[in-house]
Amino acid sequence: MTISSLDVTHDPKARSWLASANQNGCAFPIQNLPFSVFRHAQSAESFRGGVAIGDQIIDLCALADKQLFTGEAAEGVSAGSMDSLNSLMRLGPRVSTALRRALFAAMAQGSAHEALLKKCLVPQNEAVFSLPAQIGDYTDFYISIHHATAIGRQFRPDNPLLPNYKWIPIGYHGRSSSIGVSGQNFRRPRGQRASAAGSPTVGPSTRLDYELEMGIFIGAGNAQGAPIAIADAENHIFGLCLLNDWSARDLQGWEYQPLGPFLSKSFATTISPWVVTLQALAPFRVPFYRPDSDPQPLAYLDSEANREAGAIDIRLEALIQTAKMQGRGEPPQCLSETSFRHAYWSISQLVAHHTVNGCNLRPGDLFGSGTQSGPTPAEAGSLVELSKGGTQALPIGKDEHRTFLEDGDTVIFRARCERPGAVSIGFGELYGRVLAAAVA
Repeated sequence: MTISSLDVTHDPKARSWLASANQNGCAFPIQNLPFSVFRHAQSAESFRGGVAIGDQIIDLCALADKQLFTGEAAEGVSAGSMDSLNSLMRLGPRVSTALRRALFAAMAQGSAHEALLKKCLVPQNEAVFSLPAQIGDYTDFYISIHHATAIGRQFRPDNPLLPNYKWIPIGYHGRSSSIGVSGQNFRRPRGQRASAAGSPTVGPSTRLDYELEMGIFIGAGNAQGAPIAIADAENHIFGLCLLNDWSARDLQGWEYQPLGPFLSKSFATTISPWVVTLQALAPFRVPFYRPDSDPQPLAYLDSEANREAGAIDIRLEALIQTAKMQGRGEPPQCLSETSFRHAYWSISQLVAHHTVNGCNLRPGDLFGSGTQSGPTPAEAGSLVELSKGGTQALPIGKDEHRTFLEDGDTVIFRARCERPGAVSIGFGELYGRVLAAAVA
């Protein structure tokens, strides 16, 4: 498996001529350089690709006009300047890596191109964002064994995991049309719910939840009928983002057997605007761990490289800000923190399994990791876990409680990567807000 290796772009001593990129705690130092699609706020201009550094965005459309780069880097600028990143994703890691290195050199202290690049910068607080790609297909997985065990225990206390869980990355085909970028407001979903009276009722969900997930964007695709080997899987992944797969637990409980989630998931999914490339995440790779007592992955899901560095230590945080809190000017309250390193299946295994039957992936396709929960109850990535199925209300703010989300609640996700000897990088922020259900 091709694991992105360290190079000059990961040098912890490197600094940018852009002062904001060098500040302590900056999510977007020169070692990160994540991609997005944006335009100036309150303008009619076309969306275009951009790269974050400090508190600015490198406008790839403006940079393309300067004709500064050559070769694969120039090819990357041209592809990335369009109104979605699909064309850049299609070109694979050689081009995106060449573009990353060229941008790193141009933004580094002492660069001869400082004056030119300054003309291509847009303040992030003056931008609005679109989805990073045109998402053709969306697959949501279920790769946190801690989440799967906690949920399964609520229904099957003695045997929480289904027999296939440790053998196969479980997933279902989701709905791409309702995926929105951070800042998405959506109405509380309506649907059928089970009733003690026997016949189901129809109405707004009363058990609305969030799911703390990572999103995985596919880069170069594969031909139908041509599986992607695990050794080649990361050559088909462009990068990662934050993802909130909002879930109506009462609708889900009624509809999910025998074919899985449907209306309980398809009403809204929110992703962060920034896609952090695998190259930027290279310093934060960690061994992929599977307990010796568990079944080991089948051959097509196993490789030495995956065992050595298949996991990524991305530290995740979920927060809530209720309407009351916002009105009183109170900051969001942290609900839980965990790490993506706890995932039971790696991102390479997801690609290998998704294509083992010959399924063709396309640039811009999106995978969801499923709720990411850690080994302790405080690391749960959803309210259904934190509230123990809605039986224990959580204290929120000064005078509120939650078992599930209420109208006006805003949920915020944040993520960072940190380790000694490396510069910390971030994913920015994802937030979405629950509105009242539409009038029937």
